[in-house]
Amino acid sequence: SNVLATSQELHEKTGGIVPEVAARKQVESITTVISEALLNAKDHLNVEDENAVLEKIDYIAVTKGPGLIGSLVVGVEAAKALSLATEIPLIGVNHLVGHIYANWVDTKDTPELPAVVLVVSGGHTDLVLMKDHNKLEYLGGTLDDAVGEAFDKTARLLGLKKYLGGPELSNTAQACKENKMEGKLPRPKLKDDDFDFSFSGLKTAVRRIVEEKSYDLESIAKEFEVAATDVLIEKTIRAAKQNDVKTILLGGGVAANKRLRERLKEESDKLGLNLHIPNIKLCGDNATYIGAAAYFNQDVQEIKDIKANPSLGIMD
Repeated sequence: SNVLATSQELHEKTGGIVPEVAARKQVESITTVISEALLNAKDHLNVEDENAVLEKIDYIAVTKGPGLIGSLVVGVEAAKALSLATEIPLIGVNHLVGHIYANWVDTKDTPELPAVVLVVSGGHTDLVLMKDHNKLEYLGGTLDDAVGEAFDKTARLLGLKKYLGGPELSNTAQACKENKMEGKLPRPKLKDDDFDFSFSGLKTAVRRIVEEKSYDLESIAKEFEVAATDVLIEKTIRAAKQNDVKTILLGGGVAANKRLRERLKEESDKLGLNLHIPNIKLCGDNATYIGAAAYFNQDVQEIKDIKANPSLGIMD
């Protein structure tokens, strides 16, 4: 059962997320969403009502961070209340680790571990070595902007969309018949002997190009997308080689990017690596992969010890 409530239309009107508004909307919808999720599971579990569904549940999972503090508090407090009322144990899940577990949902092809994992989202870009469940080793991450943030801000620079413009930028790039800017944008840290990323300079380079008005919109979008994905793919493949793994996992909102998915598949196939990419509907934020992460990492905590933490890193 997977129920999603979204305020995207509201955020598009304001050109971005207003944290207080987002939290207020979540307060309004969370009880309804939980109830609907339980009811949707009724037939699958062959029981009569949502109370009977609750009796079938072994654990409750909740995102404890990172994210917007107001939104996290709404989820954490709702989960705590449900846990107290039902006496079902509660598991706090790191949102970034959750992204990884979208690869275990809705698939018959279970990922083989160890694996190199690339998590790419609006707020994070991380490479980790996943030795086993609950055994992660940090390899590298962004030193400034996350790649999803770079996509969204570049879309705004190009006048494509004010909020969550990454997909619109990719659509514009795909419409490009001839990339007149081929090779003209930097590939930051591409050849550096580490697994860190940096996208702020790439974004600044796009700003200069836009101000010069010397290239068409589609070419700029295409060159930006190619430059950004070149860096992600190069470092991910190199990490897999250096750590001698046969599996690569992709997760996060930017995992929905068509070029990234296709090019990473091409490069993985060349080396005989097994690439796992979540279904597109599971790339964006959702509770399904939070439940999957909790299933494989059943670290039950005292309710008082689970707190909303907007600043969690992938290793926290």
